[in-house]
Amino acid sequence: MKARIFMYLFIFTVLLVIFQYVNSKNILDNYEEKLDRYEANEAEMTKKFMALEDENLDLLYFNLENNDDALSYFERDGYKTDELIPFIKDQLISLNEYKGDEHPLVPYASMTEGKILVNKIRMLNHKWIIADFSDGQNWGELLLTYEIDDKKELKFKVVDHLLYPPNSY
Repeated sequence: MKARIFMYLFIFTVLLVIFQYVNSKNILDNYEEKLDRYEANEAEMTKKFMALEDENLDLLYFNLENNDDALSYFERDGYKTDELIPFIKDQLISLNEYKGDEHPLVPYASMTEGKILVNKIRMLNHKWIIADFSDGQNWGELLLTYEIDDKKELKFKVVDHLLYPPNSY
């Protein structure tokens, strides 16, 4: 009788060990599979991140804040660029507060009941600005030059402009 009990205990122990081994192997395989997926996903995300970083650097190329030569142009004249750049943008946006139908810079009249407003501004360097304008339905862009004269007055001049054709949908 004692021998049978030990035999049953031995068989039960062997079955328990086999079950534990199979279960642990399945868990380990599952973790390895997940780890491989995460590593592949990380590699893909790293590639996407690098591509976005390159694209961001390309977009920042024509930008006054990243153009040391243009910034030094202002600094040589004694301007603080961290104050001057927002001032120039504010002055351009303040031209949106005009009386009548004609915007001081935009050479197009509004084709809707709304006023034409300058929406977005990108300062390319110490001389040029690209600006986007709209009356709510019609859109266009301006290429401007700007300068600060001897009297410390800011002057804008339209170099070129375009108005996109209206969408017909």
